[in-house]
Amino acid sequence: MRVLFDTSVLVPAVVQAHPMHARALPWLMRAQDRELQIVLSSHSLAELYASLTRLPVSPRITPDRAWKIIDGVVAATSEIVSISPEDYISTIQRISGMGLSGGIVYDALIACAAKKAEVERLVTFNASHFRRVWPEGESLLVIPD
Repeated sequence: MRVLFDTSVLVPAVVQAHPMHARALPWLMRAQDRELQIVLSSHSLAELYASLTRLPVSPRITPDRAWKIIDGVVAATSEIVSISPEDYISTIQRISGMGLSGGIVYDALIACAAKKAEVERLVTFNASHFRRVWPEGESLLVIPD
């Protein structure tokens, strides 16, 4: 099964001290056991790096450690999907027409990558965001329990 992982699940999956770790980790383990194929938006790699390096945990996750996590745990088992400049333009045009503003654009871009990759599921702790930007994809949304 092809599953796009949102950063809201990736961060807790790789950070043991995160309060959602126990809910997110099984999804990452299933990918490492090859039960499912992780698909990531290329944007999510940068978002994961930014999140890991600013996460308020002790000890702090250094830039070098964040890279090792991304390279060894995530990128090694993932298909990275990029979206085109045209995808960016059409996504921004679409959400502006929906009257949506601010950071929701990033979820819209991740939804665009999910559509492009034809994933079977999108795993996120932010399902309400994705319902707003991708109502037609609601049946694909999974919130780890």
